[in-house]
Amino acid sequence: MNENIQYDCFRGCVVSKNTETGENDFTYRQGCCKLEVYDYLKGISQEEYRDIFEVRFKNTRKGFYINASGQNIKTGDLVVVESTTGHDLGIVTLEGPVVARQMKAKGVEPAEGSFKKIYRKAKPFDITKWQEAIAREEETMIRSRELAAALNLEMKIGDVEFQGDGTKAIFYYIADGRVDFRQLIKDFAEEFHIRVEMKQIGARQEAGLIGGLGICGRELCCANYITTFKSITTAAARCQDLSLNPQKLAGQCGKLKCCLNYEVASYMDAQSRLPKVSEPLEFEDGPAWLVKTDILAETMYFSYVKGDLSNVYPLPASEVREIIMMNRNGRKAESLKNTVESSAPDFISAVGDDSISRFDEVRSRGRRSRKNRRKK
Repeated sequence: MNENIQYDCFRGCVVSKNTETGENDFTYRQGCCKLEVYDYLKGISQEEYRDIFEVRFKNTRKGFYINASGQNIKTGDLVVVESTTGHDLGIVTLEGPVVARQMKAKGVEPAEGSFKKIYRKAKPFDITKWQEAIAREEETMIRSRELAAALNLEMKIGDVEFQGDGTKAIFYYIADGRVDFRQLIKDFAEEFHIRVEMKQIGARQEAGLIGGLGICGRELCCANYITTFKSITTAAARCQDLSLNPQKLAGQCGKLKCCLNYEVASYMDAQSRLPKVSEPLEFEDGPAWLVKTDILAETMYFSYVKGDLSNVYPLPASEVREIIMMNRNGRKAESLKNTVESSAPDFISAVGDDSISRFDEVRSRGRRSRKNRRKK
C-alpha cells in the first residue's frame, strides 16, 4: 500500500502527496458514497441547467448550487460555495441533464434565485484551511461528548462536521426524547470558538454513518444504499412466520432490521392463496392438526398428535381447501397415512445443509487394504 495515498470515504476523495511540490492533491472518487448517481447522460449538453451542479460534502450531505464564478466547472472539482454563514468547500459530483432529474426526484424547484452560489474553484489556501478544519473533527467530537455528559444530558453525539472555512460545525446527535441543549450550545461556542448547529438523527442513520457488516455477511443496507427509512413493525415478522426473538430481529442499531420489509409483499401474496385453518381437519382415522406452514411453497403440514413435529404429513394448500369443504359438508377425507408419506419440514440453516466436515481431507482406503493383504 502506498503511504502517500489516503482514502477519505467520508467526503469521497483520494488524498495523494505530490512529490514535486510537497502539497496534497485531491481527486474525486466515484462510487464512494451510497448516494452516488451514475451520469448516463454524460457528454450531452442542456442549456437550461448547464450552470447548476450537485455538490457533495461530508457523508450523505449534498446540495444544488448555481455557478456564479464564470469559471469552467466540471465533475470532480473542489469548489468554494455559499453558506448560511461564511463559505463551505465541497466536491462537484454531478453536472448536465441528470442534475434536472435529480432535482425533480428531490422535489427541488429550479426557481430563479433559489440556489446558493458557487463562488470559485478551491485554491490551495482554501484546501489547506479545509484540511485543518477536518483535522479538528475527531478531537471536537470527543470533547463535545464530555461536555454533554457533564450536563447530564440524555443524548449521544455521533458525528461532527466542520464547515470548509472552519467557522461553523454541525453536531449530529441521537436522543430518545426532547433535549434542552441551550446551555450545551453556549459551552460549545465558548470551548471551540465556532458557530454551532445541532442536528438530530435516528439510530438507523447513525448505523449508516458508522457502517459495518450485518448477520448476512454483507455491508449494512443503511450504509450501502438506504436513504429513506420506513417504519418497521413486528407484523412484518409475523407475516413471514419468523420467531419473535428480539435478539434475532434487531440490527446493529438496536431497531428492527430493515430487511424485514423486503419480502413482505411476496409473503402476503402467498398467504392470500392459503386457506385459514382454525380447527383440526377430520380424516377417516381421526383429526389432524396444523403444526407448520411453508408459506412460499404453499405447503401445510398436519399431525395426528397436536403439536407433534415427529410425524407430519405435507399437503398442498389446494388439497387442504378441498378437505375443509368436505368437512363442512359432513364428509371425512381419506387417511393421510394411506395417501401421503410422513416427513419432517425442511429447515435449512444459514450455511445450508452441507456437512461441517465437507472440507476435511478424504483419505483413500486403497493403500490400507493393500498392506492388510500383504500381511495376510
